[in-house]
Amino acid sequence: MSVKEQARKRRHKRIRKKVFGTAERPRLCVYRSLNHIYAQIIDDAKGHTVVAASTLDKNMQEEKGHKGNGAMAKKVGLMLASRAATAGVQKVVFDRGGYRYHGRIKALAEGAREGGLEF
Repeated sequence: MSVKEQARKRRHKRIRKKVFGTAERPRLCVYRSLNHIYAQIIDDAKGHTVVAASTLDKNMQEEKGHKGNGAMAKKVGLMLASRAATAGVQKVVFDRGGYRYHGRIKALAEGAREGGLEF
């Protein structure tokens, strides 16, 4: 594991001390790799994932081009928000996963907000 990855994990651990998802307001957790982006809404009280979306989903496989860019991250945010609305989730707590709120993370968050999630 690289030094950057270790630093990100330390930051994420520090963030997780403060950010906790409940049934009323679950946690929107984001993970990004070089080629893909993943997001899930988690109820930490029960310890299970309510909904999830990523660039690996079947809906996104039909899309052309590179999956690890801002445009795809925004589409994942919109898809996650629509799935959350189906599951009855309107408000979430945003967990950026130790990443800076910039680029793909910001695009995913804006897409989720456009889709109707509040955070």
